[in-house]
Amino acid sequence: MLTGKIRSDIDKLWEKFWTGGITNPLTVIEQISYLMFARMLDMQEDMAERKANRTGGSFERLFPDTPEGQLLRWKNFKNLSGKELHSHLKKNVFPYFATLGAKSDQQDGLDDEGTEKKALGHIGEYMQDADLEIKNESVLVSAVEMVDELPLTQSDVKGDIYEYLLSKLTTAGINGQFRTPRHIIDMMIELLAPEPTEVICDPACGTAGFLARTMEYLNRVYSSEAGTFKDEDGNLHYSGDLLAPYREHINTNMFWGFDFDTTMLRVSSMNMALHGVNGANILYQDSLGKSIKENFPDQEEDFFDVVLANPPFKGSLDETNTNPDVLGLVKTKKTELLFVAHILRSLKLGGRAAVVVPDGVLFGSSKAHQQLRKELIENNQLEGIVSLPSGVFKPYAGVSTAILLFTKGGSTERVWFYDLQADGFSLDDKRTPLKGDGSNDVHDAITKWKQYRKLVEENASADAINEVFGDKTQKAFVVDADAIVKSKFDLSINRYKEVVYEEEEYEDPKVILGKLKALEKEIMADLDELEGML
Repeated sequence: MLTGKIRSDIDKLWEKFWTGGITNPLTVIEQISYLMFARMLDMQEDMAERKANRTGGSFERLFPDTPEGQLLRWKNFKNLSGKELHSHLKKNVFPYFATLGAKSDQQDGLDDEGTEKKALGHIGEYMQDADLEIKNESVLVSAVEMVDELPLTQSDVKGDIYEYLLSKLTTAGINGQFRTPRHIIDMMIELLAPEPTEVICDPACGTAGFLARTMEYLNRVYSSEAGTFKDEDGNLHYSGDLLAPYREHINTNMFWGFDFDTTMLRVSSMNMALHGVNGANILYQDSLGKSIKENFPDQEEDFFDVVLANPPFKGSLDETNTNPDVLGLVKTKKTELLFVAHILRSLKLGGRAAVVVPDGVLFGSSKAHQQLRKELIENNQLEGIVSLPSGVFKPYAGVSTAILLFTKGGSTERVWFYDLQADGFSLDDKRTPLKGDGSNDVHDAITKWKQYRKLVEENASADAINEVFGDKTQKAFVVDADAIVKSKFDLSINRYKEVVYEEEEYEDPKVILGKLKALEKEIMADLDELEGML
């Protein structure tokens, strides 16, 4: 959690960017990312120098040991005047990012281990077309001053800093991508409960929110009492000290994210590095494109233990450029159907997924829609569906959505439904936090899901499960797969939920008419009295 001062400093800088003419929030984050990258490179060089001085050994420098090369370091250029600073960054520092990025591309992240140097190398790969877009010199000086004051040495705080920056993204991208609210991400992670030994993927990673928040979840779950502490504002911090045996796997092989927007790749690489994952596999690839079979043949099928995703559901794809094996599962141009099919293929047998889909996926009547739902029910285990209220993704989109929870392989016996009617925020564009009874179903949904999963894992009988979740008037209930098959694989919650209507009692029409006539008499008497006064 961030202190009030850091939030205030970021807010002030954000305002300066806007008044300085940069109004696209993604551009603001991108420019701040470049400056953070420059500072982190210098911090890495400082650390390597201190280590070399202690051991008397040599080290491979990131910056040339010349006056010009050393001036590329943050500590040596941060105090330049506005005009000098702008010129130096534009002509020297940013072009150096490009050469470092090309070198990183050749060496796959600058080194072989999951070190911070590797993390910076991965970010560097996407810095090859970095450009300074801050034209206002006073804004640039303010940005450098703020980035210099950020506590980037504190791993648990620097992730929160970037989360706070990303929370200011309030516009959807041209391909329909937008930031998933963190409380929805956290709920999906809690529902799947990833383990530190597993391999996790987001095939349309955007800002890497799912991957970064999974790391935060692991830190929280795997922190001892001694590794948990409070800051001066009373916020809890989790060190993740119990993750030590899994650290190499976490750093090099646990996290995979794919996207075809290089701006997003820059942002997500920075996000993972700031969350303490130094070798996250953030990669350029259209997950639905047929090129994935050449570029990532291993990851394309039977590879991941866990997939968490909110894939774009806008527009349609050209069939000639789509992975033919995905089209074999579901023949369509709709991205929302293709992504679910791709995720099914990319999971290992027994692998599980939580995926946000528009409601149309649940009840669409086209052949492709029914084909996909049939595949989920008959050849896999569709475990659960959480119906979300339509305002959850405002101000980006007002479409009604649901979370699909499924496991690859087997067949479905029953599906657990949850009707999430409130997520703790108003369902308008402002998304104001709400308090009080009935304002937030998220915790209840997680609790009910864990209760249901416990029954399933204990091989409870159908009667025992129905005893707890058989009442279809409740928010959480189960539906037998047979009933879903009979309904043409319709998965919309309203088809199965039973609504209890309260009986309203009305007075006899003659009584109501008598009351109206008596009221009319009173009005006429008052009017006569008023007329007599004139």
